[in-house]
Amino acid sequence: MSTQPKAGAVLFAKDVARLAAFYAQVLAVVPKHAHPEKVVIETGDFLLVIHAVPPAVSAGVEITTPPVLRENVPVKLFLPVRSLAQARLSTERLGGGMKAEAAAWDGPGFRACDGFDPEGNVVQFREALPEVALAS
Repeated sequence: MSTQPKAGAVLFAKDVARLAAFYAQVLAVVPKHAHPEKVVIETGDFLLVIHAVPPAVSAGVEITTPPVLRENVPVKLFLPVRSLAQARLSTERLGGGMKAEAAAWDGPGFRACDGFDPEGNVVQFREALPEVALAS
């Protein structure tokens, strides 16, 4: 049993409930902790905390439909999903989206594709690639 805390990230949101529902459904998990100002979403090795921005800041933030992507930020989350195809359907249904399937790319042991959440945060989703038997 590990004694180290899980890695994680805090994502600040104008609409905590909507953003938490988006990530919980796309990641296929139930939030571990939920309050109006903060929701904790936990996967096997990662905690994602959706935290309300202060009201004074929130008043100056406009979320459009579709959202304006926040591409010029110094951090981008990447999160595991069971299936990129399912994540694509879920993100679109929940007010976000993903790039076309042709934009997906393979890394060591995973396939990845960028998408975005309902508030315009750019996030990369990754599915595990099936293990390939080594040639003799």
